[in-house]
Amino acid sequence: MAGFNFKLIKNPLSKENPITVQVLGICSALAVTAKLQPAFVMALSVTVVVAFSNLIISYLRNTIPPRIRIIVQLVIVSLLVILVDQVLKAFVYDVSKQLSVFVGLIITNCIVMGRLEAFAMSNKPLDSFLDGIGNGLGYAVILITIGVVRELFGSGSLWGYQIIPDSFYEMGYQNNSLMIMPPMALILVGIIIWVHRARNKELCEK
Repeated sequence: MAGFNFKLIKNPLSKENPITVQVLGICSALAVTAKLQPAFVMALSVTVVVAFSNLIISYLRNTIPPRIRIIVQLVIVSLLVILVDQVLKAFVYDVSKQLSVFVGLIITNCIVMGRLEAFAMSNKPLDSFLDGIGNGLGYAVILITIGVVRELFGSGSLWGYQIIPDSFYEMGYQNNSLMIMPPMALILVGIIIWVHRARNKELCEK
C-alpha cells in the first residue's frame, strides 16, 4: 500500500521494543499484570492513546510554538486519557476499578511522551499514527506475556477462567503466590529483556 510504512509497526515489536530495548513503561508492567484481563485492557488503552496523540500532534506540529509544545502535548494526551477512562468505566467497570489510578498515569507514560517528541513532532500524520500503533503493540506484547505467566502460575487461571485442572490440585499442586506479587513482574521483565538481547546481540553493542 502506497505510503504505508510497515516497519513502523514491525520494528517496535522486536528490535525497537519500548520495554525490552528502550526500557520504558516499566511501572505499569509491574502494577497491572497480576491478571491477564487488566493487562490487556491497559495495553489497549496505551495503544489508543499513543496512536491518536501521535496523529493529532503530527497534524498540529507546524502550528505549535516550540516553547509550549510540552504543554500542548500534555493537554492532548490528558484529553485522550480522560476519554479512554470514561469508556472503560462505561463498558468494563470492574476492570476499570482494578486498573485504578494507573489509567490516569498513562498521561506520564514515557512511551507516550517519548513518541510525541521523538517522532510525531517531525513526521507526517500517517507515519506518526503507525508509529503509535507499533509502539503500543510492542508494549502490549510484553504486558500480555507477563500477564499470562503471572495469572496462569499464580492463580491457575487465564482471563478469570480456571486452566489448571482440579486433578492437579488433588495431587498436591499449589499456585505460586510469588507470581502475583509485584517483585515477580520485575523479575519477568528482566528475564524477557535478557532473552531478547541474547537473541539480538547487536542491541548490546548500542
